[in-house]
Amino acid sequence: MLNQSFLADPRRASLLLGLASAGVLAAALVFQYGFGYQPCVLCIWQRWPYVGVVVFTLLTLLFRRWPGVGDALLIASGLALLANAGIAGYHVGVEQHWWAGTSGCGVPGPASSLDQLRAQVMAAPIVRCDEIPWSLLGVSMAGYNVLVSLALAAFAFAAARVAYTRSVR
Repeated sequence: MLNQSFLADPRRASLLLGLASAGVLAAALVFQYGFGYQPCVLCIWQRWPYVGVVVFTLLTLLFRRWPGVGDALLIASGLALLANAGIAGYHVGVEQHWWAGTSGCGVPGPASSLDQLRAQVMAAPIVRCDEIPWSLLGVSMAGYNVLVSLALAAFAFAAARVAYTRSVR
């Protein structure tokens, strides 16, 4: 377990978050380009908060001399990761057919004409959000993303709290 002196410096904690986020993005790209698992719309949405965390990490390192900026960016990273857990949780629900996905996740309702049916088929996404292309121990990639996002968000908030309490002493 990381000690509080490590967490007291927002740059170190942010760097760890940035590296973890870059690692998750790299894994997603390996699955996509290395193994041929094409992402659906919700999979793409889940990548953006990780990009945000990487940007927050770079800003923390860039503005390291400004007091409080690193703490605020750790909180922003935690909020981005919580949002990502929400997106991934929604995706898990779509995969489990607990609720319908977005309009970009599948073919819309029935067509009233042949032209409308043709337009729906041509506009349908290549990858459906409600199909699970890969899972490990019964958990899909979106399910693992919920867990990873929540763990990283907890780390970000804990690091921000420790850094803030150290700075006010």
